[in-house]
Amino acid sequence: MRAGAIWALVLTLLLAWPAAAQPARLALGGSALTEAPQGWWHRLFDPVPLRLDMALDRPVQWRAFLVGDPARLVIDLKGVDLSGQDPARLFGADLAPAIRWGSFREGWARVVVELPGPFRLHQAGMRTDGPETRLQALLVPVAPDDFAPRPSAAAALRNLPDPADVPPPPPRADGMVITLDPGHGGFDPGAQADGETEAALVLTFALELRRALEARGVTVAMTRDEDVYVRLEDRMTAARQAGAHLLLSLHADALPQGQAAGATVYVWNSGANARASAQLALRHPRDDLLGGLDLRGQDDALALTLMDFARTDTQPRSEAFARLLTSRMALRGIGLHGRPVQGAAFSVLKSPDIPSVLLELGFISDRTDLANLTDPAWRAGMVEAVAEAVTGWWRDEGARATLLRR
Repeated sequence: MRAGAIWALVLTLLLAWPAAAQPARLALGGSALTEAPQGWWHRLFDPVPLRLDMALDRPVQWRAFLVGDPARLVIDLKGVDLSGQDPARLFGADLAPAIRWGSFREGWARVVVELPGPFRLHQAGMRTDGPETRLQALLVPVAPDDFAPRPSAAAALRNLPDPADVPPPPPRADGMVITLDPGHGGFDPGAQADGETEAALVLTFALELRRALEARGVTVAMTRDEDVYVRLEDRMTAARQAGAHLLLSLHADALPQGQAAGATVYVWNSGANARASAQLALRHPRDDLLGGLDLRGQDDALALTLMDFARTDTQPRSEAFARLLTSRMALRGIGLHGRPVQGAAFSVLKSPDIPSVLLELGFISDRTDLANLTDPAWRAGMVEAVAEAVTGWWRDEGARATLLRR
């Protein structure tokens, strides 16, 4: 008796299995695409909301979304067989430019309703409380600017995740050579405050900036990449030997409390007499350097004239970089000195044949500046600002060269 009961149960399950495995079917006669005006204004003015109502013989998994170009409503249904059903026979099919359906992938069906304009999927849901399961979607017309389809129709239609919002790669400056000159070093620590030295701070920044520039295709030469002392004349010689298009000297000086704070950019100005510039110049000797020009046998007056002539080309380019650099720093919210671009007679700015700029990253005599200089997050922002300025300047240099050739 007991064995008979077991066999009866097995037979019942076997008979029930094919029915359970049968795909769900669409009841075409109970399905429709209709207008769904939500007020008198919708009855007077086009377009009106649309409602898609699909009757199924049992509940299924589903999803609905919008794609663009052209605007379409897409509904995916798991375990539904739409074969043999003609979408043209759907009641209200003429309200849409086109309706298509069929097998999407194994075990899934897809319904695509081409919409007469931009719509928003206001509401979608499956009702299972009646004799039939009903999947309903309400579409409300919107302005073109408010149409919000899936970002990638191709990805959506292939059941792939939307593409990641990856920022574009930074602009490159292939072919450019820059010499970074971290100030001081070795037995010359530069300015000092709260156990920090200018030489160590600017070297750390220069190494971080080098990585960012090299990632943009820039060839980077360094006057020093460790804690060693490099003579001032050797710094410009290194830039010239590297074939540098730009020399960027990096400092983080100190002035009496309250005299200076924020980043400052210096370009050559032999007549600079600002108090702060004069004080800083005492820390940057003014040894004359006539590198890059063969002035042997020439008197001092002629040498100075030739240097001034060379600067008629390099000085405006130095000033252009200085302006671009301060604008990039300002856009990133980096604190700037009240006069962010100034002139000075620093030796590293004297090279007449290489555009040269000295960047005071801040003043370690100022507590806020010192905190910034020791903060990796702040330095990362400053690195990006300088790198953006370098690549932008190189792009402008290319345009300038094109104009000169013409």
